[in-house]
Amino acid sequence: MMVHFVGAGPGDPDLLTKKAEKLLGACRICIYAGSLVSPEVLALIPKDAECYDSAGMSLDEVVAVYQKAAEKGVDVVRLHSGDPSIYGATREQMNRLDELGIGYDVTPGVSSFQAAAAALRTELTAPETAQTIILTRTAGRTPLPEEQQLERIAKTRATLCIFLSVQKINEVAVTLRYYYGPKCPAAVVYRASWPDQLIIRGTLADISEKTKEAKISSTAMIIVGKALSRDIPASRLYDATFSHGFRKGGKK
Repeated sequence: MMVHFVGAGPGDPDLLTKKAEKLLGACRICIYAGSLVSPEVLALIPKDAECYDSAGMSLDEVVAVYQKAAEKGVDVVRLHSGDPSIYGATREQMNRLDELGIGYDVTPGVSSFQAAAAALRTELTAPETAQTIILTRTAGRTPLPEEQQLERIAKTRATLCIFLSVQKINEVAVTLRYYYGPKCPAAVVYRASWPDQLIIRGTLADISEKTKEAKISSTAMIIVGKALSRDIPASRLYDATFSHGFRKGGKK
């Protein structure tokens, strides 16, 4: 018996990995991440499978499902939104499974920050401008270590992908303006890849107001950084004077 931690991707079922689709199509027991997993993805689960919405479950209740499945010798698909490795709360589940001697594996998924970048049709890195991407969030019920506070990491001027924080968009914008400048590009992508996806573009000077006007207060990704601009130096990768081992002689 195995517990399969599966990334459901950002919402669009076409963005599932083949392995994830295969596991969902064959599963007999599934615990899924409530409203964060799209109905189109859930529709891939067999109708006779046992399904549990983890939004209303405690860790003990989730583990109890694993234990009952182990007694029956039936695999469980634990369906997490996006990629399970990012804000997935998988560690505590895995610790309990280790204690119980129940095996598990992980199938990665497309993260919401990647889907948001795709929706924006942009790169998150840019030559001579941003060669680092930081995935972070603001403090809420889960506190942040002091050295990982937004004002600390903002000093890097890296591209920031800020999860679970759109309700604090004004605080985020005010904090970042000091380090990135008020004209720095910023975007909010609501429910990236879902049918009701909404994109808000602006700068750190106006992104807060635009987001509030759109009445977005949850399920959105904030992306900030100069890499969002098109008016930056071009990559040298395809410059005629730039050569490297993989392009020597025009052959790979």
